[in-house]
Amino acid sequence: MNIKQIQQISLTEMNQVNELIMAQLSSDVALINQLGFYIINSGGKRIRPLITVLAAKALNVHDHKTTKLAGIIEFIHTATLLHDDVVDESDLRRGEKTANALFGNAASVLVGDFLHTRSFQMMTELQNLKVLTILSSATNIIAEGEVLQLMNCNDPDTTEESYMDVIYYKTAKLFEAASQLVAVLSEQPAEIETALLNYGKYLGTAFQLTDDVMDYSSDAQDMGKNTGDDLAEGKPTLPLLYAIKHGSEKQVTLIRDAIEKANGMEHFDEIMQALHETNALEYTKQRAMEEADKAIAAISILPDNEYKQALISLAHLAAARTA
Repeated sequence: MNIKQIQQISLTEMNQVNELIMAQLSSDVALINQLGFYIINSGGKRIRPLITVLAAKALNVHDHKTTKLAGIIEFIHTATLLHDDVVDESDLRRGEKTANALFGNAASVLVGDFLHTRSFQMMTELQNLKVLTILSSATNIIAEGEVLQLMNCNDPDTTEESYMDVIYYKTAKLFEAASQLVAVLSEQPAEIETALLNYGKYLGTAFQLTDDVMDYSSDAQDMGKNTGDDLAEGKPTLPLLYAIKHGSEKQVTLIRDAIEKANGMEHFDEIMQALHETNALEYTKQRAMEEADKAIAAISILPDNEYKQALISLAHLAAARTA
């Protein structure tokens, strides 16, 4: 299945999620409505809540609580986007100006706080302590991941292990919660919960690895971001770390200097050549495919139906996407 086919079989449920999001976004404070509406409707594919919806349908679970869970997941994700764009000083996301570019940093941070706290209000309405425990832990780990990434910034001695920790914390953890909590809410056996937890974890890792490859892709503008954003910020992502380990002395010096001084865009063509000559991008793509394969293997115990097939297709798409 392609993404449009996956979206089509979950259209009714995703429409319900979107209606819930818009209802929960409502505030007496005009700026919250304005900025919140802008960021929620800025063209995202809603991949995380889609995972929740597909997992529920794969298990034949039909419950308004699943809709609320999907909305919570999207609110947490959107809050982190608002904060990330301020930290990264980004001006473009999904082909549109970022909220901080339009409304300012202060408004973006505060509306991000509103979305976080609204998500916790929604969590309590589920009246399930285990759900609250998992989601509050996930939110905390995401924050730790952002701080860890900040610490690794401009550090060319970052290890691959540390890098993988960062992407698990800041990206994969929310994917993991999005799938695992369907099993928790519907009181599935432990093996089903573990299967969905692992599916989300590996899918999220594949998704982020592919995202890091696309930072060096000519398609970056097509996906609505600036080519070389990570490089410009001195982020030591896996392609750069691999090239440092396998490049020539000149290439290693160039890349280390680019990470330390965040001046990589001045040497972009040379760095791109180094990434190609060391097969760093191919290596990272291969790692993404391996993670996607682990996600698919994790849900082998789920019932065979079109929604399980959609989850499998989503994992393939996460590793192979160009937008």
